[in-house]
Amino acid sequence: MTGLKKKRRIQVVALTAVALVLSTVLIGYAMRDGINFFRAPSQIIAEPPSPSEVFRIGGLVSEGSIERGMGEEIRFSVTDGGATIPVTFVGVLPDLFEENQGMVGTGSYVDGVFKASEILAKHDETYMPSEVLDALKAQGIYVDPDA
Repeated sequence: MTGLKKKRRIQVVALTAVALVLSTVLIGYAMRDGINFFRAPSQIIAEPPSPSEVFRIGGLVSEGSIERGMGEEIRFSVTDGGATIPVTFVGVLPDLFEENQGMVGTGSYVDGVFKASEILAKHDETYMPSEVLDALKAQGIYVDPDA
C-alpha cells in the first residue's frame, strides 16, 4: 500500500514539474513580441538593430526638425545630445508633442530612419520619461532644474 502512495506522489510531482515548465515556455513564447527595449539615439548609432526588431527610442525632439508631409506623415529628429536619429510617423501626434521636449517612440530602425508606430509625449512641463532622462544625463545634456 505504501509503495502505491509513493508512486502516486512521484507521478503528481513529475506532472506538476512538467506543467510548470510548459507554462513558463508558453508565457515566454507569447511575450516575445511584447517586450520592447529602450534605446537612446547614441546606442542606435553605435549598434544598429536589425530592421525587424521593434524597440523604443527616446530623447528630445530636435529644434526645427518637425516636417509635416502630405497626409498624416510627420518627419522629425530625436537627439540625446550625442547622436540624432531621423524619425517618420504616420498618424496623429499627441497634443503635447513639440520641439525641445521629451518623447518616446515605438517602432523599428530601417535604412537609417526610425519608423515609429506609436509616439508618446510628456504629460506636463516637468515630466520626462525615466529612460530619456537617464540617457540625457549620461550624455551630460540634462541639467536638473531643482539643483
